[in-house]
Amino acid sequence: MLKKRKRVLKVLGCLLVLAAYVLVTAGCGEKGVKESGGEASTYTIADPTGDWGFPSPYAHYARGPGYVRMSFIFDTLVWKDAGGYIPALAESWEYLKDEDAYLFRLRKDVTWHDGQKFTAGDVAFTINYTKKHPYQWVDTGVVKDVEALDEYTVKMYMEKPYAPFLELVGGTLPVLPEHIWKDVQEPRQFQQKEALTGTGPYKLVDYNKEQGTYLYEANEQYYQGAPGIKQLKFVKVGGEVSAAALRQKQAGVAQIPPEMAQELEKEGFKCLESSHDWVAKMVINHQKAPLDSQEFRQALAYAIDRQALVNTCLRGYGLAGSPGLLPPDNAWYNPRLDGQYSYDPGKSAELLAGLGYVKKGSYFEKDGQTLELELLVSGSGSTMQGAPGEREGEFIKGQLEQAGIKINLRSLEAKTLDNRVLENKFDLALSGHGGLGGDPENLNKAIIAKGFNSARYEQSEELNSLLKQQLAEMDQEKRRELVGRVQELYAREMPTLPLYYPNWYYAHNGQVNLFFTMQGIGSGVPLPFNKMVFVR
Repeated sequence: MLKKRKRVLKVLGCLLVLAAYVLVTAGCGEKGVKESGGEASTYTIADPTGDWGFPSPYAHYARGPGYVRMSFIFDTLVWKDAGGYIPALAESWEYLKDEDAYLFRLRKDVTWHDGQKFTAGDVAFTINYTKKHPYQWVDTGVVKDVEALDEYTVKMYMEKPYAPFLELVGGTLPVLPEHIWKDVQEPRQFQQKEALTGTGPYKLVDYNKEQGTYLYEANEQYYQGAPGIKQLKFVKVGGEVSAAALRQKQAGVAQIPPEMAQELEKEGFKCLESSHDWVAKMVINHQKAPLDSQEFRQALAYAIDRQALVNTCLRGYGLAGSPGLLPPDNAWYNPRLDGQYSYDPGKSAELLAGLGYVKKGSYFEKDGQTLELELLVSGSGSTMQGAPGEREGEFIKGQLEQAGIKINLRSLEAKTLDNRVLENKFDLALSGHGGLGGDPENLNKAIIAKGFNSARYEQSEELNSLLKQQLAEMDQEKRRELVGRVQELYAREMPTLPLYYPNWYYAHNGQVNLFFTMQGIGSGVPLPFNKMVFVR
C-alpha cells in the first residue's frame, strides 16, 4: 500500500512539474528568433532528469546528456551522422602512416559566436590547453606535438599509434577559442557568458539549473547554413507524463516507457528504438575486503539472475548483462561469453565456502561475523528509463539474501551516489552509463579510467596490458582479437557486474528526422539528438 501511495505522489509531482513547465515556457516564445511568418520555429526536447550542468566544455556534467548540451555550442574537427564521419571544422583529413601524424585542412568560412575568425591557431591551442587542463572525455596526451602549418592547416603527431584518434580527438574534443581561454587558469570555474563562445549551430540564451531547462537560439552565421530550427529547448518532464507532454504538444520528442511505443505510433507519432549502448551495473568496491577477492565477486555474479531481473523490473524490455560488459548485439561482442555466470546459487555458495564462510541460519558467517554489505541505489533525481533504482535494488537484495548475504539497502540522490562511488565510500552500488556503442576505447574508460563510471580496476596486469594494446593496434582484425580477450578477462576478474541493457524508446512528432548516430554522439552517447538533425 505504501509503495502504491509513493507511486501516486510521484506521478502527481510529475504532473505539477509539467504544469509549471507549461506556464514557464508559455512566456519564452517572445525571446525567440522569428521566422518571416512571425512564428518562432521551436523544438522542445523533454528530459526526465533536467539539469546536466553549465554547458561549457569543462563545466557540463560528466554524462552523455551533459556532453550533448555542450555540443550544440561547440564544434569538433570532424563529426558523425547516422552513416559515419562527416566534415565539421575540418573539411578534409588524412592519416600519414610514415609520420604517425594526422593532417587536417580546415574550413576558411568559420567564425566564433563573437565574430572573431576561427583559425588553425585555435586548434593548436585547444590541444595544448587540454593537455595542461585535461578534458574529462578526451585524452589529448596521445598527441606528442601539434603544429599550425598555416592559417587553415593543422598537423598532429602521435606519441604512438592510436586507433580511436579520429573518434575521440577528431570527433569528440570541442575546439576552444584561444582569444577567450588563453588566460583561463581554472576552466571548471569559468562559467561566465564568454565561456559559451563556440562555433556551433546554436547559442545559449538561458540556463536554469533549478528547473533543469536550457534554451538555445540558432546561430544564423553558422558555416554549414543557418539551422532550420530557430530555437531548441530542453525541459524537465518526468517519464510518467512524457506521453502527455507529446499529446499536448508541449514537447516535440520524449523518451517514453516501452509499452507506450505502439500506442503512440497508432496516434501518428514516430518512434525510435535504440541499440543496447547503455548498461546498468552493480558497481563493486574491489578496494576493500571481502570484495577485493575475485572469487567473492564471482559468487555475487552467480547469485543474481540477470534474466529474471530484466523480466521482473524491465517487464522484459531489455537484454540480460554480459559479464564481458559489451552487449550481444555490439559489433565487438565476444560470443565466447555466451552463458557465462548463468544463475547458479549453488555455485555461489561453493565459492563462498571456499573462502571460509559458513552458512548459519539465513546468512553466511566468518570469524563470528555475519556476511553483511550495503547496497546503494538511486532514489530521487534519477528518472532515466531503465536506470536501476529502488525496485531493482529490492530485487537484488532479495536474491543476495537468498544466497546468504545480508544486504542493507540505502537510497541516495543520483549525483550523491556518483560521488560516493568516486570516493570509494560504498560496498555495492547500482549505476549505469552509455557509450558502449562507441569505439572500444570506451572499455578503457569503463575499466581503468578515473571517473565514477569506471571500475577503476588496475589489479590485473594482463587486462591493463591488453587495454593499452588495443588502443595502439591499427589493424582492425587484430584489434578485434584483443578486444575479445579484454572481455574474457573482465568477466574473469568481475570488477563490476553488468546487469542489463535496457530497451530505449523515443517518440517524436516528425518535425525533424531524428536518428541515432553511428557509434553514438561524440565518443558514444546513445541519444537521438545529434545537432545535425536541427541544421540540415
